[in-house]
Amino acid sequence: MRGLSLLIMLGIGALSATSAAAASGKLVLYTSQPNEDAQATVDAFNQQYPDVEVEWIRDGTTKVMAKLRAEQAAGAPQADVLLIADTVTMESLKQEGLLLAYPEAQTDAYPAGLHDPDGHYFSTKLITTGIVYNNDAPMQPKSWHDLVAADAKGLVTMPSPLTSGAAVIHIAALTANPEFGWSYIEQLAANGVVPQGGNGATFKAVAQGEKLYGMVIDYLPIREAAKGSPVTFVFPKEGVSAVTEPVAILSTTSNPEAAKAFVDFLLSEEGQELAASQGYLPALPEVAPPPGFPPRDEIVLMDFDPAKALANEKADKDRFVELFGQ
Repeated sequence: MRGLSLLIMLGIGALSATSAAAASGKLVLYTSQPNEDAQATVDAFNQQYPDVEVEWIRDGTTKVMAKLRAEQAAGAPQADVLLIADTVTMESLKQEGLLLAYPEAQTDAYPAGLHDPDGHYFSTKLITTGIVYNNDAPMQPKSWHDLVAADAKGLVTMPSPLTSGAAVIHIAALTANPEFGWSYIEQLAANGVVPQGGNGATFKAVAQGEKLYGMVIDYLPIREAAKGSPVTFVFPKEGVSAVTEPVAILSTTSNPEAAKAFVDFLLSEEGQELAASQGYLPALPEVAPPPGFPPRDEIVLMDFDPAKALANEKADKDRFVELFGQ
């Protein structure tokens, strides 16, 4: 098995070397990465592709998409590559014919289901949603079902899908899971769960003891616990949902070779090691998780269908509002 993995990695390296010879010129990247991560990504890419001049523009996914849409409407799209939060947004662009397919991208080393099967977008990391609890909490949850138990009544919070893209994906994954479905979300509401808006506010409520349990993205509590915050993050036994920060090439790109080289880099072992060094769970199983994460084979990912989630997004948000009022 290690031999097969080595051959796959060698294949990725050979492809990157071939792309490096052809990649040059200007590349415009629109991204929702934090500024520090975006600069580190571009710097690492330029170490392998020094002839590509990268101009990057960073904002939240919603604002990045608004800018992209405005440029498209004006007939003057600027971006060559998108690196944004979620596959649901990418799926909408794919269905509109706005993404360039790159089926030759080397994805054999990745688990099935992480990338678009037609090669329009590719997951670059796993930002999972699990359970955070305050260390003073009397219960140490191990399961999603613990959040609807009597012991947790009135003590649980979560981000709202009206505010958080990760929450949109989490609700879609839970409700599509036969063990949970919408009946589980209804149980959360009946147990007094109060949405806090985004993941940051959810984490803060648990860390400060306003609530004792919460649903939240992994790196916030893992990083803050390492700095002394009184919290613990749990990967529930039934599995976690994941935002995968996908990368895609715009169909209007003026530099497809450089754009493909950027995708190659992010999917390569070096690109995945960069994600781990930034504190994120790599999408490539061969690359070790950063400190604070369990071994990759101990993390169960829930099934997720971006096309189905896109089709159900409005209905899911409407139903969430009916249950929680926000």
